Amino acid sequence: MYIYLQLKNNFKMKNVASFIAVVLFSAIGYAQNGPKIEFAAPDNTIDYGKISKTDNGVRSFEFTNTGDAPLLIVGAESTLSSIVVTKPAAAIMPGKKGKIDVKYNMASGPIRKTITVETNAVNYPDGRVALKIKGEVL
Repeated sequence: MYIYLQLKNNFKMKNVASFIAVVLFSAIGYAQNGPKIEFAAPDNTIDYGKISKTDNGVRSFEFTNTGDAPLLIVGAESTLSSIVVTKPAAAIMPGKKGKIDVKYNMASGPIRKTITVETNAVNYPDGRVALKIKGEVL
């Protein structure tokens, strides 16, 4: 009987220790250190609205590095040649702001395009952020 109680108590201690280990690893995962990018545009989308062809087509996605390490914008591109994307060349330091400029070609019709931004930000999977533009050129 004594051996049975010892084994039972030992098993409970292992379960408690396993539970504590899982909680600690989960907490570490949520406390991601590193650069973080937060865009000012709701849903990372800029709405051009209804615009004329005479508009220059330039809009800016403004962002802040809310992390604790320098933020690098490694790449920013669209799959369409009708969009020109200009990204910051230098790292954005923690707490500082930056912008990514987008110039649309102003072809008549609806605008529904996506720009993929590659960063070292830890708050997006693989540091990849999808930015969207929408609107209509009259």
